[in-house]
Amino acid sequence: MGEVVVVENVTLDGVMQAPGGADEDPRGGFRHGGWAQPYMDRVAAETMGRGMGDDGAMLFGRRTYQQFHGFWSAQTDGNPYTEVLNRKHKYVASRSRDTALPWENSSLLEGEATETVAKLKQDVTGALVVLGSGELVRALTAAGLVDVYTLSIHPLTLGEGTKLFGDAYRKMQLVETVTTTTGVIIATYRP
Repeated sequence: MGEVVVVENVTLDGVMQAPGGADEDPRGGFRHGGWAQPYMDRVAAETMGRGMGDDGAMLFGRRTYQQFHGFWSAQTDGNPYTEVLNRKHKYVASRSRDTALPWENSSLLEGEATETVAKLKQDVTGALVVLGSGELVRALTAAGLVDVYTLSIHPLTLGEGTKLFGDAYRKMQLVETVTTTTGVIIATYRP
């Protein structure tokens, strides 16, 4: 049986929107894209990279899949993440049946995301790692399908933007923490 593992960058006020780049996700007039970049360091790279080589697969919402494909499939600098992301199987939850999946090892999850992911958890072994994909994460959280949250909590507030959990009430059990040299706390929780 598989485990859904959510891996996210969040601010102290819970915002997860557009951590990677200025133009990543300007929906709602969001103007703080790229907020996580100044906090990257060796500790974060090593900690987050630990599980990348493990068995398992990736699970994306359509928008995040397209963003990741647009960036990572074109990297040729020998970055270890590129090889892993290309090699791993990628499952994509999309409301559109004609969603193009140009990245190697990609499969469309047809039907309601929570139902197809629940079935997928029964059929796979290892982690189903979700990166970004806020709408998908909120749906999976509400359905009780997330087994682990690994949150890189950045020492800043933005005061606006899409929050990881919205206004939902959630209890978590802390499993592990790592603090980076830039003040990011990488915290692993189980519901």
